[in-house]
Amino acid sequence: MTYDDNNIFAKISRGEAPSFKVFEDEYSLAFMDVMPQVEGHTLVIPKDKAVDLLDCDAEILGHTMVTVQNVAAAVKAAFVCPGIMIAQLNGEAAGQTVFHLHFHVMPRFSGIEFKMHAKGMEDFSKLQRHADLIKEQL
Repeated sequence: MTYDDNNIFAKISRGEAPSFKVFEDEYSLAFMDVMPQVEGHTLVIPKDKAVDLLDCDAEILGHTMVTVQNVAAAVKAAFVCPGIMIAQLNGEAAGQTVFHLHFHVMPRFSGIEFKMHAKGMEDFSKLQRHADLIKEQL
């Protein structure tokens, strides 16, 4: 699959689409998922034109994984949760819907189920509060 420069994550990375940023450096960007499966659902993307994990420059991927690790620790602290789920999907058959490599960082609690993925937008003021909570932990 050819990389589409107009995918929503590319636009967010370039500052052409709004987002609730948590972290950014020269290699990666972390922001709140506007259609979260759980409260605190955060996305981390590389600043690389990578469709999926197999398409990403290895050096950029390495730096992005450091961001995933740091954001996961911040999400865990911010939401005082006993677990963190990291999900990364490759290809439509695996459930990937935005074809720019991305990692889902989600707080996990026993007995709290996921909402359906990409089924409803969260209130933006709530997303901003969640982003602020996570940024305080970074």
